[in-house]
Amino acid sequence: MGTNLNSSWEKIQQGVSDVERLICQKEYNASMIKARQTLEFMVNLLAERAGFTETADLKTQIDTLYQNRLISKNTCERYHKIRIIGNKAAHEGDANAYNANQAYHTLSQEVYAFADLRTAPQKGSRPAATTTRRTASPSTVTQRSSATRSRRRQAHRAPGFTVYDLLKLLIPILCIVLVFCIVRLVRPGKGGSQPTAEPTTSMSESTPTETTAAPETETEATQVYKTSTVLNVRPEPNTTSERIGQLDAGTTVEYVGTYDDTWAIIRYNDQEAYVASQYLTTE
Repeated sequence: MGTNLNSSWEKIQQGVSDVERLICQKEYNASMIKARQTLEFMVNLLAERAGFTETADLKTQIDTLYQNRLISKNTCERYHKIRIIGNKAAHEGDANAYNANQAYHTLSQEVYAFADLRTAPQKGSRPAATTTRRTASPSTVTQRSSATRSRRRQAHRAPGFTVYDLLKLLIPILCIVLVFCIVRLVRPGKGGSQPTAEPTTSMSESTPTETTAAPETETEATQVYKTSTVLNVRPEPNTTSERIGQLDAGTTVEYVGTYDDTWAIIRYNDQEAYVASQYLTTE
């Protein structure tokens, strides 16, 4: 069932993304119908998990879920709101942008609540499996703790090159060099007339060269970015984050940079936000 639930969750997420995409393309009628279809899939999944086998229309299914306390009153009201908007679009040809955004916003809120069902226990599941996993957990923890202690002991025994080891190597070398210098200074030159030669070192002084950093040049001309269609503004670079605003087509945006191949960063209401980069144009 876990695999089926994960697959259903992906289908629901795709439905929300399709609704948003259709709104951005100004296909408001299709977006409201898609929102109702996504809601219907969610309700059918809830009814299936609750063990309801009777076939009923969407309104009856929603009311049945509420009567059996499987959804809250607020959720029931939001479900009906999406259903009514979708029915109006399907049967009356409604293409109002406000209604489309209302359906999308309400659906997005309920999808977050629906996400908790992925971890909720299924009706009729046996608690024995949970007990078995809990019984096995201490053994797993013990094995991991033993492996961790073993790795720490091996790391402690592993040889390492410390500062003390470096000093043990350098001190004898420095002593030999010091003795050599003293011998050269004390030892008289040939004939007693020539001054003692100062020790020479094998290391030559290197004249530091000044490096001047090349001045940064502007590689790109300043560009003006505008929206090519109605564009949702989000606080995070994903379609599941709640929309914090919306830009009309032709709106000039304060472009900050590129987040990835899909999202662009803009400044919106004195804060950084994200929009779909494919709907931005440059002049």
